[in-house]
Amino acid sequence: MRFLLLLMFACLLSFGAVDINKADMHELLKIKGVGETKAEAILAYRKKGGCFNKLEDLQKVKGFGEKFIEKNRGK
Repeated sequence: MRFLLLLMFACLLSFGAVDINKADMHELLKIKGVGETKAEAILAYRKKGGCFNKLEDLQKVKGFGEKFIEKNRGK
């Protein structure tokens, strides 16, 4: 079981997937198009409003629109 979890984690790292509900500033900065200001906005939203239920909820954060979401959907 532990091996399977490690393998899954390694796959996520190799594909560069970022969980916007758990990512810290450093991880958020890995997302194409996210700088410090947008990363801080995501962290502030999570602190105030909780987790994102779906990727489209990111549009509730200032600076994020449909175009950004479509470009980063798989990441």
